[in-house]
Amino acid sequence: MSRLPLAAAPLATALALLAAPLSAADKGDSAPPPVFQAVLDCKGIADPTARLACYDKAVGAMDAARAAKDLVVADRATMREAKRGLFGLSLPKLKLFGSGDNEDVTEIESTIAAIRSAGDGNPVFVLADGARWKQTEGRDTFPKVGHTIRIRKGAMGSYLANINGKAAVRVVRLAN
Repeated sequence: MSRLPLAAAPLATALALLAAPLSAADKGDSAPPPVFQAVLDCKGIADPTARLACYDKAVGAMDAARAAKDLVVADRATMREAKRGLFGLSLPKLKLFGSGDNEDVTEIESTIAAIRSAGDGNPVFVLADGARWKQTEGRDTFPKVGHTIRIRKGAMGSYLANINGKAAVRVVRLAN
């Protein structure tokens, strides 16, 4: 049983809370949230004046829900960026991004923004987006700030990094 690092616990809790409304969609019930369904229901009203009044009321309720953070609207690009930011973290399997998006992030490419040495002497790389990765084994990579780094999934839950096009070394994602 793997345990989340202490710093990742609040993130995992937040993701679990956000995913709770999606549990119905996971079970095959693909009904949209009621505040969004109200907008869709207006479409069937034949009288233009009544339809416009319905849309005005439903869109007002949707905007209020968004402002209160009861409704989150995200496009596919935003979801991909969120998945990319979570790459390498051990989180529970959640259908947070919906069931229609089966694109899995299998690798990322970035630039090394900072480097420090861990207590065991292995380098810790801070990427341009703030993600921290630690080299766990492999040859000396002699990384420098500005070098490119490509991290991809390896076998059995491991991750491999190529720094500046050199041979791969094993790395692990650290909680920020």
